[in-house]
Amino acid sequence: MINSKVVINVLGLLLIINGVLMLVGLPFSWYYGSNDILPILTASAITLIFGGACWGITFNSNRADIGKREGYLIVTLGWVTMSLFGALPFVFSGAIPSYTDAFFETMSGYTTTGASVLNNIEQIPKGVLFWRSMTHWIGGMGIIVLSLAILPILGIGGMQLFVAEVPGPTADKIHPRVKETAKRLWFIYFLLTVIETILLMLGDMPLYDAINHSFATMATGGFSTKQASIAYYNDQPYIQYVIMLFMYFAGANFAMHYFALKRRFDRVWHSEEFRFYTFSVIAVGLIHTVGLILNDGLHPERAFRDSMFTTLTIVTTTGFVTADYETWAIPLLFIVFMLMFTGGSAGSTAGGIKVVRLLLIIKNSLVELKRLLHPRAIIPVRLDGRAVPANIMTNILAFSILYMLVFVIASLIMTGIGLDFISAIGATIACLGNIGPGLGSVGPTANFAHIPGLGKWFLSFLMLLGRLELFTVLILFTPTYWRR
Repeated sequence: MINSKVVINVLGLLLIINGVLMLVGLPFSWYYGSNDILPILTASAITLIFGGACWGITFNSNRADIGKREGYLIVTLGWVTMSLFGALPFVFSGAIPSYTDAFFETMSGYTTTGASVLNNIEQIPKGVLFWRSMTHWIGGMGIIVLSLAILPILGIGGMQLFVAEVPGPTADKIHPRVKETAKRLWFIYFLLTVIETILLMLGDMPLYDAINHSFATMATGGFSTKQASIAYYNDQPYIQYVIMLFMYFAGANFAMHYFALKRRFDRVWHSEEFRFYTFSVIAVGLIHTVGLILNDGLHPERAFRDSMFTTLTIVTTTGFVTADYETWAIPLLFIVFMLMFTGGSAGSTAGGIKVVRLLLIIKNSLVELKRLLHPRAIIPVRLDGRAVPANIMTNILAFSILYMLVFVIASLIMTGIGLDFISAIGATIACLGNIGPGLGSVGPTANFAHIPGLGKWFLSFLMLLGRLELFTVLILFTPTYWRR
């Protein structure tokens, strides 16, 4: 059965890390003279005490004993536990008095969704606001390590295709080489964050805002320090282009960044997923550009900037906003809605179904047509010149069907909670796909503050479900998981 001691031990360690990271925003609290120093210290102390207790009473547990069952539980409970305690700075500071709202905001941060309940972002104390962005950065890195180092062990999502490219585990239990993988990924993630921060500062963005926006960009999260999001910088094209570039980087498979640093650019361009991701963004962005010029009469540069930014922010599930896409022509808005079901690359910080799954579904469909003409031929689905195992194709097809089924059922539930049809499907895909802004009353110029409490808890669950690739969470609700 499940080794509960090792699960509690790891969760305790995560809470200790969480409690320490809460303190990172204190220098900004002091510098700006905000009144959130004591609330942050209190929240950190509670988190450290609880985490230390969990870690201490299970100190003798052997983390080498973590198997698949423990892995599923740790991954799911890790995100939930960190969100439960991560909400404390918001509540104690009074920035978000309601614990339901605070939990929603925190889960949105850790899952890099970017859906918010705040209507007064500029008035939030600087330390707490920094913690809000920090939840993005923590969650984004957690997803990178999870997708390239942990999920392959658990057999989730067909990510085994990419693990061979980055040193990682192959055993049933979590292998020590995961540490090496994590170190390399952390370095790349940190390096890109620092570079973006510097570039934003060169565009006259203050250090505080530059760090916060870099956290949100690299995590494809979307929390901004401005109520208007990146539309606040509509008169500063340089800043928007920098953020666009790093959204593109964050939406790519981080294994590609690893190869690029190794100067193995042939391996980057050889990736069909990377090419599909790149050309899709360019193609859709140009379609939107032409549409905005013809329909809205925008200046070509502004039309291109708004189009490419919106395409990137939706595809990479970042959720930043520079334009109200709900005012666009219906065909353009429909394309935006369809993009909400794509997501970025596997092994990126982006959410959604993922580009590689869509690519393989298309390839599988074309192969099926060939098989109809040549029923005796053995025609495998290939990716990057390699045959994709049948079990991975089955996993991808099952995931996609389940994803759509969850979307339909969740949308129905949201209409039952009181949302109109457009807002219900908009809120559902925005949270399930970890996008942030949706449609209707939760569109790019609105937020989730008006959603009933029950709806916020349900949408928080959808954020977790989408972020952890469905199966990781849903398997915990099956009788088989709990049997000997």
